[in-house]
Parts: sequence; structure tokens; C-alpha cells
Amino acid sequence: MQNDKEKFKENFIKRLVAFTVEVIKFARELKGDSSLWSLIDQLIRSAGSIGANVVEAKASSSKKDYLHFFEITLKSANETKYWLIVLIEVATQHKQKAERLLQEVEEISKILGASVLTLKGKKEAYAI
Repeated sequence: MQNDKEKFKENFIKRLVAFTVEVIKFARELKGDSSLWSLIDQLIRSAGSIGANVVEAKASSSKKDYLHFFEITLKSANETKYWLIVLIEVATQHKQKAERLLQEVEEISKILGASVLTLKGKKEAYAI
């Protein structure tokens, strides 16, 4: 039987996978506009990096290494926010979908930020 922490971790990884899938589906909607291809590529890479680095952190050899993966993950989440904000400005017909994705990555960022603070010993909680 899993404890609450393990369930949270498992559900969080599922949430990250679902987010990446939604970003890819969104990118497919945008692919008709060749002026957005570079931006779409950056968005997919940064969004995918969030989940990939959380999963990779599980194989860390030390707490310092684990923290490093989470710092990278948080940076990827921030980069993803940036690309979504740019898309909101240039692909106005897709603004609503981009705003929903932005809201999700902001929530993900808060969880990651809290985890980084916990790992650094600056907050009483538990890290992912």
C-alpha cells in the first residue's frame, strides 16, 4: 500500500505527462502557421523537459544531484511559461487554450518551487 507521499509523486508524474501531451496536441493545432514552428519547437522541448527531469531525478546519486534536477525542472517550467505568453500574444485565435496551459504550468511551477525550497531546507514540507 502506498503512502500519501508516494501517491502524490505518482499522480504528479501523471499530471506532467498529461501536460506534455496537451502541449503536443496544442502544437499540432498551430503547425499550419510556419512562422510559429520555431516557437512551437521550443514550447514542446521545455514542456517535455519538466516531466523528463522529474523522472530522471529519481535516479539521482545524491540529494545534491536530486536538487539539481529539480532546479532544472523549475527552469524548464519557467521557460514553458514564457513561450506560452508569447503564443498568447501572437496566436490570438488560440489564446484560450494557451491560457489554460499557462495556468497549468503555473500550478506545476508552484509545486516544483516548493519542492526546491524543501530540498534546500528552507521550508517545512516534503519534496516530490
